[in-house]
Amino acid sequence: MTAAPTTWLPQEAIRRKRDGETLGADDLRALVRGMADGSLADAQVAALAMAVYFRGMTSAECAGLTLAMRDSGEIFDWRNESLPGPVLDKHSTGGIGDLVSLALAPMLAACGAWVPMIAGRGLAHTGGTVDKLEAIPGYCSQPEPELLRRTLREAGVAIIGPGERIAPADRRLYAIRDVTATVDCIPLIVASILSKKLAAGLDALVLDVKTGNGAVMTDPDRGRELATRMIDTAAEAGLRACALLTDMSEPLARSAGNALEVQETLSMLRGEPADARLMEVTLALGIEVMVRGGLAASADAARAALVNSLASGAAAERFARMVACLGGPVDFMERPDRYLATAPVIVDLPASRDGFVTAIDTRALGFVVVALGGGRTAPGQAVDPAVGLDRLASLTQPMRAGMPLARVHAASVDAARRAALAVTRAYTIGEAPSARPQLIERIERMT
Repeated sequence: MTAAPTTWLPQEAIRRKRDGETLGADDLRALVRGMADGSLADAQVAALAMAVYFRGMTSAECAGLTLAMRDSGEIFDWRNESLPGPVLDKHSTGGIGDLVSLALAPMLAACGAWVPMIAGRGLAHTGGTVDKLEAIPGYCSQPEPELLRRTLREAGVAIIGPGERIAPADRRLYAIRDVTATVDCIPLIVASILSKKLAAGLDALVLDVKTGNGAVMTDPDRGRELATRMIDTAAEAGLRACALLTDMSEPLARSAGNALEVQETLSMLRGEPADARLMEVTLALGIEVMVRGGLAASADAARAALVNSLASGAAAERFARMVACLGGPVDFMERPDRYLATAPVIVDLPASRDGFVTAIDTRALGFVVVALGGGRTAPGQAVDPAVGLDRLASLTQPMRAGMPLARVHAASVDAARRAALAVTRAYTIGEAPSARPQLIERIERMT
């Protein structure tokens, strides 16, 4: 008598992963299919995420999960569009005041690249590019494919969220990771980022892997591990990728909060003086992907083109075109104050003593923005675009008692008071300036 075939059960696959076994490609495809079509319960998705968090994944498992998540939705192929340049992109693992994507994407477009950037929302204490753009009234962050193609043809850049069509399995897993303490899991980060980037049909990708106390990966060694795993997984899928390790032991920009970061981006795109660290990271990432994608013959040529995109106004023009194409105001660059929300309570936070900023709990600052309403504590929760922090003091900055450490933008006096206390605790002022960590480290592929 022939035995009946064994029925595949998701809980059995989750149990095997929990017990440290290796999941095969069929298991991973079935689990991802269940995430995408809803047949896998939220509790099962959370259990799988926790099992992977503690047990990890082999390189083959990570690649299998990434490709299954890519294949769960639409995949773009730009070869039929006859684009006269490479399709390039950049991705950051997330930080505080990390507005590089908003500035670099139109800069690359102004240099001749085509940038279909599929970005994410805020995750845990880190801000999200899509949330920032949705601070712009009317901006459609989840366009239909034809609108995405039209925007790319007209502006050269389209920064959007994955929506329901692109890697839909990741959309669900991403939200559950955010509220189950499984954000800093290397295989899940790799699969989340690369599934969407592979679906975008890129020619080359540069990865910005943050380390330091404000990053998802606080430890540099873990950051290097994540970077090399992403480079290797991308290579297995046929995508040219490179990575930089960058410091997030202090906010990268001088603001943290959705509308506030958009304002700082616009200032940068208009060619106004930008924070030196922010500009250095932006240029370094742009240089890497331009050279890797064949858009520039050398690092010096890439840098010159990127700097010129700001000085000439070409990057600002690309950003303005993108916003208008995706439903935002046609005069947004000229009149941002007319459209961006402002908080009803704005409070300067003075330093309590003379000295120098010697340490910043950057993660705590991120959670201040979340507590103000600028981030989420539950999947699908709305965010307040107006709230956040700006005029943030930086490491080594000399301070005098009464000088502002930061400015709080809040929805109420009570919220501002709570935020002010948390920000004060996040800053350490000492007698002498301390050394800053290395800002940028280039990561080479190890395999």
